[in-house]
Amino acid sequence: MLNKAKMSILLMVGLCMVMALAGCGGKSATNEANASSSSANTTEISLYTSGSLNVKELWETLIPEFEKANPTIKVKLVYLPSGTGGQSALDRLLAAKQSGQTNVDVDLYEGSLDDITKGNKNGIWAKLDTASVPNLKNIDTSILKQVNDMAVPYRASSVVLAYNSQNVPNPPKTADELYDWIRQHPGKFAYNDPSTGGAGSSFVTTAIYNFLPPEDMNSSDPAIAQKWDQGFNLLKQLGPSMYQQGIYPKKNQGTLDLLANGEVDMVPAWSDMALEQINKQLLPDTTKLTQISPAFTGGPAYLMVPEMSTKKEAAQKLLDYILTPEAQTIVVNKMYGYPGIKWDLMSKELQDKFASVSASYRQFNGGDLQQEIYKRWQTDVAGQ
Repeated sequence: MLNKAKMSILLMVGLCMVMALAGCGGKSATNEANASSSSANTTEISLYTSGSLNVKELWETLIPEFEKANPTIKVKLVYLPSGTGGQSALDRLLAAKQSGQTNVDVDLYEGSLDDITKGNKNGIWAKLDTASVPNLKNIDTSILKQVNDMAVPYRASSVVLAYNSQNVPNPPKTADELYDWIRQHPGKFAYNDPSTGGAGSSFVTTAIYNFLPPEDMNSSDPAIAQKWDQGFNLLKQLGPSMYQQGIYPKKNQGTLDLLANGEVDMVPAWSDMALEQINKQLLPDTTKLTQISPAFTGGPAYLMVPEMSTKKEAAQKLLDYILTPEAQTIVVNKMYGYPGIKWDLMSKELQDKFASVSASYRQFNGGDLQQEIYKRWQTDVAGQ
C-alpha cells in the first residue's frame, strides 16, 4: 500500500497534468478563435494578368509589399501566360454581364487600351476617381481622360530606335531622316514582321499614319484604309534597302539579335526590352536608344476594376498603392519601363537613367484596322 506522503505526491502530479492539459486546450481554442476572427476580417481579391514571365515576377514582388502594408487584404494572382487565355478572362466578364450576373471572381484586371474599349461598350468597368483612389492625382490627366476614368495606366513602354553608336554617331532625329538613313545604308536596318511583334508593327504603322491626320490614329473607321496608299508605297520603296534586301525577322527579339551580332546597325525596339538587354549585357555596351519625331507608338498597360466586383474597396486600395512613387520605382526597375505616374514624381536617378527614351510617344488604337494593316503588308511589302 502507498503511504500518505506518496499518495499526496501522486495526487499533486495528476492535478498539475490536468491543469496543463486544460491550459493547452485553452490556448488552442484561443488560437483557433483568433485565426477564425482574422480570416473573417480579411478580404481576398483576385488580380487577373497576362503577358510575359516578367509581368508575373513583377506582381510577385509588388503583392507582398502591398499585403505587408495592408494586412487585412490578400491578393490572389491569376497569371495567364501571353497567348494562353488573357482574352478569355475578358470574354468571361462580357458573358457574365450579358447573362445578368451580379458578381464575378475578377476584382482587378490588367489589360490593353483595346480591352478598355471593348469593356466600355458593355459597361464592364467601374469608374474611378480620387475619392476612391487618391493617388490618381499622380497621373497625367490627359491619359485618364482618354480612357474615360475607367482605367489606371500603371506602367508603359514605347518603341524607339536602338542603334550601334560606334557605327552611327549621329542617329536620325525625325522620321524623314530615318528613311534617308535607311536608303543611304542599305542592309543595315531591319524591322520584324509586324504581325509577330509590336516593334515592327509600330514601324509600319508610323510610316502609314504619318501621312494621315493625327486623329486617325485612334479611329477604327474602315474608310481610313483608303488613305494608306502613300504609307505602303514608302514601305515598298524602302524594301530593297532593308536587311538582306527585304528579309523581315520574326518577333521583336529577331531584330535585336541582328543588332547584337552586328549584322545591322539600327532597329526599332521596345524600350523596356532594349534597356533590359543592355543592362544584362545581351546587347553590346555601344547600343544606344533614341526617339524620333513624330514619335513611334507605345502605350501603357492598364488596370481596371470590373463593375461586377463585390470587393471594389479592397481593389481600389491596391490601385492606390501601385500609384505611389515607391511602388512605381519597383515597376520601373523590374520592367525597365516608364512609370504610370508623372516622371517628375520619380527620383532624379531614375529620370536620368531613362532620359534617352522618356520622350513622348503616340498611341494607336485602330481596332480591327490593325489586322488589315498586317494583311496588306504581307501582300504589298513582304510579297513584292
